[in-house]
Amino acid sequence: MAVIHETTMVPTKVELLSSWLPTRSWYRGDVQPVLDRVGGFRLDDPDGEVGIEFVAVTDSSGAESVTYQVPFAYRGVPLDGAEDALIGTSMHGVLGQRWLYDGTRDPVVVAQILALLGGTAQPQAQHDSVTVDESVAVTTPEIAVPALGSEPVTAEDGSSGTDIMVGARVPGSTAIVRINRILRPGDESSEDAGAGHVTAPWRLPDGSSVRGVFLTFHGHAES
Repeated sequence: MAVIHETTMVPTKVELLSSWLPTRSWYRGDVQPVLDRVGGFRLDDPDGEVGIEFVAVTDSSGAESVTYQVPFAYRGVPLDGAEDALIGTSMHGVLGQRWLYDGTRDPVVVAQILALLGGTAQPQAQHDSVTVDESVAVTTPEIAVPALGSEPVTAEDGSSGTDIMVGARVPGSTAIVRINRILRPGDESSEDAGAGHVTAPWRLPDGSSVRGVFLTFHGHAES
């Protein structure tokens, strides 16, 4: 289980995101973002090496606020071949220097997303150690969720999300995990939820709470 340390990070995750978000294809703003952390949850790395956190931030710099989701991977050493996925580095008050990556390109994060969808991992509270986050709901798909093989993680950014391709090199099966980068309040049973999905709450600027789909699972047989 991940241990949540009551300490500082310099720069903070929000400060790193303020510089990184405008470089993404799915960023909707045209000025420097003004960010507030409004929700999220964690997953545990079974080996205890990589921190995994899904962070929701709301940008209030524009006429209408937009809530973004970023899966973070926290590592004690750089991830080989993932320079393009680096969000930034930060000095943790207890653990020392951390390398923070976009988790959609991190194999440990992707493996635990698949475990979550497959029912073998539990969402953890964002700010409490060894605490299951009961507010996160997981609907497992009817088709089997594949395990991550030895092939590299392949992810593609779109205008509102990131698609992670899993098992593309395995004959007869392709699966896609779609990370919704733009979070919208919505019913978890909506057609956008796909074959399997994860929903969680976040806080609106007025202090009220809403929930929506953070990620979905889609699979189809290849001819």
